[in-house]
Amino acid sequence: MTTKIAFIHTVGFLSDTFRQLMRTEMPDVECFHVLNESLLKDLLRGGPQEPVYRRVVEQILVTSDAQPDLIVVTCSSTSPAVDIARRLVRQPVLKIDDPMAAQAVREGGRIGLLCTATSTVGPSTALLQSHAAEQGMAVSIHPMVNSEAYAALMAGDRARHDQLVRLSAANLAPSVDVIVLAQASLAHLRDLLQEEFPCPVLASPPLLMRDLAQRVAARQRVPS
Repeated sequence: MTTKIAFIHTVGFLSDTFRQLMRTEMPDVECFHVLNESLLKDLLRGGPQEPVYRRVVEQILVTSDAQPDLIVVTCSSTSPAVDIARRLVRQPVLKIDDPMAAQAVREGGRIGLLCTATSTVGPSTALLQSHAAEQGMAVSIHPMVNSEAYAALMAGDRARHDQLVRLSAANLAPSVDVIVLAQASLAHLRDLLQEEFPCPVLASPPLLMRDLAQRVAARQRVPS
């Protein structure tokens, strides 16, 4: 049974990242990518969230009409809109951070939430708390935001971005049991940070890909 997966992105380079991940790890799965950079940009401007969330839901509805089997939203900041859209479409709609959040609450009660986009803090905190409640765990969330790093990344200075993120992680690590890299744009630093700090460091893309592989395998076991 062939599986078709739709990815919805709000950052341009993430479409290339996940296109390559799918080619490498699940080459037999059909997928397509939808990019709408205006959604995250408008959230970062700090205006009303509700109109942006409505547009996210509309984007998911349009994507659903293309009849994928799964829809993946790769933007952490738009997480609340996914909860609404899940009630309106027939397909499962996955948040990129769901597998990571589920693992994070199993790693320890003090969770360091490392962000570079201010719009990510609230949704990611709520997602971690939701997974903790589902698992009956008590956690405390320790957010750290480095907006300067995000600005550097958007300006094309990845070296500066990476340097600033490493400094933030170094400040966060001594006081937490696990560090969560709250955005997919931080994932390339996961292995480096894990070498530097004793606590687990989690990034969403590899955990999401593992979850997708399990879902695809389960669909393929279903008799057609």
